[in-house]
Amino acid sequence: MTKPLSKRILGYVVLIAFLIAILLPFYWMFVSSFEPNTDISSYPPAYFPKHWTFQHYAEAFGQFHFGRYILNSVIVAVVSTFIVLAFSSMAGFAIARLPVSGKRPMLIFLLIISVFPPLVVITPLYMLLRDVGWLDSYQALIIPYTAFNLPFAIWILRNYFLQVPGALFEAAKIDGSSVFTAFWRIFLPLTTPGLFTAAVFTFVACWTEFFMALVFNPSNTMRTIPVGIALFSGQYTVPYGTIFAGSVVSIVPIVVLVIIFRKWIVSGLTQGAVKG
Repeated sequence: MTKPLSKRILGYVVLIAFLIAILLPFYWMFVSSFEPNTDISSYPPAYFPKHWTFQHYAEAFGQFHFGRYILNSVIVAVVSTFIVLAFSSMAGFAIARLPVSGKRPMLIFLLIISVFPPLVVITPLYMLLRDVGWLDSYQALIIPYTAFNLPFAIWILRNYFLQVPGALFEAAKIDGSSVFTAFWRIFLPLTTPGLFTAAVFTFVACWTEFFMALVFNPSNTMRTIPVGIALFSGQYTVPYGTIFAGSVVSIVPIVVLVIIFRKWIVSGLTQGAVKG
């Protein structure tokens, strides 16, 4: 049954208002990153730059060494994502398809860990990393990021492995394939949308994490993007334009990932949503 025209118009109006409310802060950040400092603080504010400048981007990469922060974030996020995918895919396959005892308590434990606030364990983790001499290092972030993102990735991939017909696994065993061969050659290629979904969520979580990066890697050479942007402030002034420029650069990889893999992300979230 077709909805009345008035309801459809109202739905579009609400949707447009919702999109404006979400996109306006990003547009404001983007515009301000190209405005001189005098225009950023002017009133009434300009919705389009009167004078364009790349000074803030030059300051971010020159004075504040933003390129180093990008490199640190790329290394930490990419390595953590690959480790999470490697372990979560095998664990999700085992929970979904192998006769593993204690599956239900295991899933409950993973669910608890996935909603556990990392701030609670920052102090003991800091003491542990300090004792082993891993502060101000890549592994100081890669290992905690892997641990905290692994449960959610296992949940996603476990649900997605349940969508693959079990007859394929039985046929592979009849043909003489080992469990790992069936996992690698049959199940893993069929779960590509789920892998992309887990990868994007893990990468974004690692890319935007702040507190552990601030505590575990305090030195300037090991800072990640969120920490670097937060510490852009000068002694007497706050360089809002430089902060906006760094923020614009930091969200570009996330936007590119979502645009490129949007079909796989939606497919991974919907097709993996089964009752297990």
